[in-house]
Amino acid sequence: MNPYVLVILLSSLGLGTTLTFASSHWLLAWMGLEINTLAIIPLMAQQHHPRAVEATTKYFLTQATAAAMILVAAATEAWMMGEGDINNLSHPLASTLVIMALALKIGLVPMHFWLPEVLQGLNLTTGLILSTWQKLAPFALIIQVAPTIDPYLLSSLGLLSTLIGGWGGLNQIQLRKILAYSSIAHMGWMIIVLQYAPQLTLLALGMYIFMTTTAFLSFKLSSTTKINTLSLAWAKTPTLMATTALALLSLGGLPPLTGFMPKWLILQELAKQELPLTATVMALAALLSLYFYLRLCYAMALTISPVTINSMMPWRSSNTQSTLTLALSTTITLGLLPITPAILALTT
Repeated sequence: MNPYVLVILLSSLGLGTTLTFASSHWLLAWMGLEINTLAIIPLMAQQHHPRAVEATTKYFLTQATAAAMILVAAATEAWMMGEGDINNLSHPLASTLVIMALALKIGLVPMHFWLPEVLQGLNLTTGLILSTWQKLAPFALIIQVAPTIDPYLLSSLGLLSTLIGGWGGLNQIQLRKILAYSSIAHMGWMIIVLQYAPQLTLLALGMYIFMTTTAFLSFKLSSTTKINTLSLAWAKTPTLMATTALALLSLGGLPPLTGFMPKWLILQELAKQELPLTATVMALAALLSLYFYLRLCYAMALTISPVTINSMMPWRSSNTQSTLTLALSTTITLGLLPITPAILALTT
């Protein structure tokens, strides 16, 4: 892609998200979301591969549907209540339409079906943008409208997302689909605690972005998109595969890694709110996600020689990619748990 065009598209991505962050009216927020969608579509379709074009089409249709729902909700609110402000959403139909539209935007269950298919058709760099940056603008709106949403609806979305995100990834062999179901499960953790402690939602979102960045950049550096090729990567880059395995365990929420922090604090908050059953279901659902991360770790670390592998060995080509971002995100992904008290002091 032409570098000037790339700069324009990336700038538009930043502009769309910033516009939604700064907006107090639904029309301005809708414009920011639309700029975001239109900016990433050329990045998704740049390979001119049938699968990439199919993924781009699916993404456009789902995002356009969600944008139309937001417009209908804003029009309903303006018609019934005479209000267009984001913080003053008071009509039940408008608030339900908005949360469903934003759930479709970020891929919450039961509006999650597009996410694994779209992510599978993209390269790892665009998939990283879709899994991290594209979640920010809808999440900013969800946090703003959460006080006006039915608590049972939010709890249902969170629980279902965590369960389906864990179950859906169990039988996958494509890494991008596994990361898509991982994204769905993490979104569920963020939504479930939103009505009780929004600062924990922001903390979980930040940790998720760092951990997912580490996973995507590690797979990109080792040029792996399937479990079969992942099993061959240890012989080429043992240090990278060791840190990748730890990053995946961090995504699963194992101590003493960073990923344990948001899950621990969310379960603690649910227990404080006297929701032991919800906390138990969430903890058990985390085990489902942990299982498919362990599958990846097994393929990376425990299928090396002398175990016979039914795949062709890849070429040992020299690597020219920058690894500074990966190094920074890996450090954050693996080592932030000891400073949990400091982070708690900042968020409370």
